[in-house]
Amino acid sequence: MSPPPPLVAVREQAREEHFSNVWSRELNKVFADVAPYYDRANNVASLGLWPTFLNKFMSMVDLKPNMQSLDVCAGTNAIGIALLSREPTLKVTAMDRSAAMQEVGQQRAQARGMRIKSVIGDVHELPFPDNSFDIVTLQYASRHLRVKRVFEEIQRVLKPGGTFYHCDMLRPSNPVVEKLYYVYLRACLATTGFLFRSGPAALNCKNYFINALQMFYSAEELSELLRELGYKNVACKPIFAGMIAVHRAAKP
Repeated sequence: MSPPPPLVAVREQAREEHFSNVWSRELNKVFADVAPYYDRANNVASLGLWPTFLNKFMSMVDLKPNMQSLDVCAGTNAIGIALLSREPTLKVTAMDRSAAMQEVGQQRAQARGMRIKSVIGDVHELPFPDNSFDIVTLQYASRHLRVKRVFEEIQRVLKPGGTFYHCDMLRPSNPVVEKLYYVYLRACLATTGFLFRSGPAALNCKNYFINALQMFYSAEELSELLRELGYKNVACKPIFAGMIAVHRAAKP
């Protein structure tokens, strides 16, 4: 009997079949819609814990002066700003497909006197040479990506021994926690949509955001995925029973 296919192949094929149309046609419109209030909405939805989650992510990141840093799916530059606040000598590049999100992110960085290089494009094809960056970060976006392709690209552009830091909402491995999680998220999406007067693009994707999470990885599965793709020294810090988790993994 032949061995079963690896986790990443099975899960990624299913995710591609279910969500490729949303990924390619809808998400740009969604993020253009939510960009002006994205950070405020996340803070409301997390009951004010959004900065705490960011701090937990940053606590996993090891920094040295003058490092080259890439923030993938940088959104409003929360990660780049947090990194530069800790180590002002970093050379930070932010890449995102949404020009609207990066416009907000550049305004936030410039208001703090920080310089973050902005690149707009498809993160599945990173426009950087091999072995370019000491660290790569990715927060709250993998659910909307072809994970295998992006994680392979991240490994390519990392320098040997460089580190990938990842944080996202994940699928809790406990079925009771998982069910309660989805109930809460549905309520959050309805509340933030009402409070911030979301447009049709965001409102029409409410079911997608839940479905994408249901078909995503648990913290343990994401650790295994990273190992399958060749990352070494994979470490994981679950938050709130695995509803969120921070991962750290090194390029050999």
